[in-house]
Amino acid sequence: MSEIPERLAAALSDRYVLERQVGAGGMATVYLARDLRHKRLVALKVVRPELGGREGVDRFLREIELAARLQHPHILPVFDSGVFDDAGAPVPYFVMPYVEGETLRQQLQREGRLPVAAALTLAGEVADALAYAHGKGVVHRDIKPENILLSGGHAVVADFGVAKALERGTAPGTAEAPTRLTHAGMAVGTPQYMSPEQATGDDVVDARADQYSLACVLYEMLTGEPPFAGPTAQTIIAKSLTAPRPHVGRVRAGVSAALDEIVHRALALEPAGRYPDMVSMRSALGAAAAAPSADRIETMSG
Repeated sequence: MSEIPERLAAALSDRYVLERQVGAGGMATVYLARDLRHKRLVALKVVRPELGGREGVDRFLREIELAARLQHPHILPVFDSGVFDDAGAPVPYFVMPYVEGETLRQQLQREGRLPVAAALTLAGEVADALAYAHGKGVVHRDIKPENILLSGGHAVVADFGVAKALERGTAPGTAEAPTRLTHAGMAVGTPQYMSPEQATGDDVVDARADQYSLACVLYEMLTGEPPFAGPTAQTIIAKSLTAPRPHVGRVRAGVSAALDEIVHRALALEPAGRYPDMVSMRSALGAAAAAPSADRIETMSG
């Protein structure tokens, strides 16, 4: 129990018994917990204290409330949320199902890259989840392999609403706007998958940002590397803003011209150059998945 803060365990003891810490990142510390009321294992995420006082906590709870309304087979649901007092500081938490599978990040670390058909299937499922969420007015803003869980061979997207909740409420056009966006691992965007408009702190970030991020993830599933990489967050962001858009078909054998075009278009520097919406990108992915050539070409060339 030494890794579980005593105040946290005591504050939540009427609902949850915290078993152990199972993860930690720029956004939250994750604990495996037992839900006493429903007798089930859950993932309890305690948000890091960078929210900025009561206003930040209230914003977080509003966004989580919106995310909790999402009901889709490829979206990890929100079971519960709340705030506990940590020596006078309000700290928000939220509760999701505990998925015993692995994340897409873990699969990529183990396998390097995925078969073309498998990458297309997972990307299609994530696109389906995003299209549904966008239809409900919710943009994810932090699509990356760590937020895509694999359960029963299918993709399940986690942490909807969290990135927007953790953005600081700075005035439009101020120098503060992009500062939190340049730190790797922050929930408001991860440099390797962050859209250019997020990286530059644009006032308007819409659903097309998720399209860009999904294209980055798909590129990595196919090649083993994100489309833009570098030793620092600043280097990665600079490349994403200035480098030519990569063609995945030039890196990976077996990628059809149609799939190459999907990734290239969704990676467009300007949102207007991408698909008009996630429904359109999902349809294009479905058409590419239905084409029989990709894995067969890969097998022949291998």
